[in-house]
Amino acid sequence: MRYLGEIAAAARKAGVRFKGVHWMSFSPAEGVIGAAKKEKCDLIVMASHGRRGISRMLLGSETNKVLVRSRIPVLVTR
Repeated sequence: MRYLGEIAAAARKAGVRFKGVHWMSFSPAEGVIGAAKKEKCDLIVMASHGRRGISRMLLGSETNKVLVRSRIPVLVTR
C-alpha cells in the first residue's frame, strides 16, 4: 500500500488527479475489473509485456484476461 502514497505524491507534483484504490481479489484480472466497476471507470489502461507464442501460453496474461472479460474498454500499452 505504500506505493499508492508514492504514486499519489508524483501525481500531485505533476498536477494529475489521482485516486488510489486498494482491492483484494483471488485473481489480478478480476481485481482490476472489480475495482473499475466499483469506481465507475470508463476506461482501463494496462501494460503488456508483449510476450508471444509458448511463453504467453505458459505464463498467462492478466492483461489478456481483462481484455476478454471486461465490458469496460481496455487500452493496452507496451
